[in-house]
Amino acid sequence: MAEVTWTAQAFLEQVIDPALEALALDDAAARDGLRLLLLGTALQESGLKHLRQLPNRDGSRGPALGYFQMEPATHDDIWATWLAYRGPLASRVLAVAGLLAGRPKAELLVQNHIYAAVMARLRYRRAPGRLPAAGDVAAMAAYWKAHYNTALGRGRASEFEAKLAAALPALRAAPQRAWPEAQAFSAG
Repeated sequence: MAEVTWTAQAFLEQVIDPALEALALDDAAARDGLRLLLLGTALQESGLKHLRQLPNRDGSRGPALGYFQMEPATHDDIWATWLAYRGPLASRVLAVAGLLAGRPKAELLVQNHIYAAVMARLRYRRAPGRLPAAGDVAAMAAYWKAHYNTALGRGRASEFEAKLAAALPALRAAPQRAWPEAQAFSAG
């Protein structure tokens, strides 16, 4: 699949929103915050552009896949240790993956962007603590660093925060969605 660069609005509407709707895990209040947390994650991890981890300076390439840059080991762990014990939820995830049974291969993260968003949401679902409020970009950045990128990752919460904050004006201006909490958005 060819790499394309998405706008933040298009990514929300065509990838994140269908993923959250398919999972049907969250109420409307939580969904607004999750939309932005997932958008910020994809902005930070791939710039909404790269489907495979970029090469390091030495030319080596990490294993991360999809716009959320999930590693195959993380993908497989979600299936083996979490979804395996949640049949109805696993069935909804399989439907997004286009399967009736079995376990999708991690490579599907590159091919099916809604599936990749579903898996990123499930990674956050397994994380401890409360999700950050929809308007708290700094808290979202800290949550991403702690629970998605982790202390071992090279990403910085300040990068996440800057990228998500830069995308917010275009989202607020988009006529398709009202952003009642827009006055609460801050970059720090």
